[in-house]
Amino acid sequence: MIDALARIIVNNDDSKQRRLVEFKDGCRYGKFGKTKAYELIAQQRIRAYKMGGKTMIDLDSVDEFHASLPRVESRAS
Repeated sequence: MIDALARIIVNNDDSKQRRLVEFKDGCRYGKFGKTKAYELIAQQRIRAYKMGGKTMIDLDSVDEFHASLPRVESRAS
């Protein structure tokens, strides 16, 4: 559903397309709040861009962040 809202913008650096959504939709997609989103942006764990007065979140960077999370190991006896 969020992917349907994604705005695709061409990146002039390497001609790769980015899936950008508005900040609140990026938070919803990433399953985190705005404070955590700003934290992740400051730590460069996810990418954000300014488009006019709006902050846009790159959904691919959110996917990369989720993929980098450590797996929980079970403590089965």
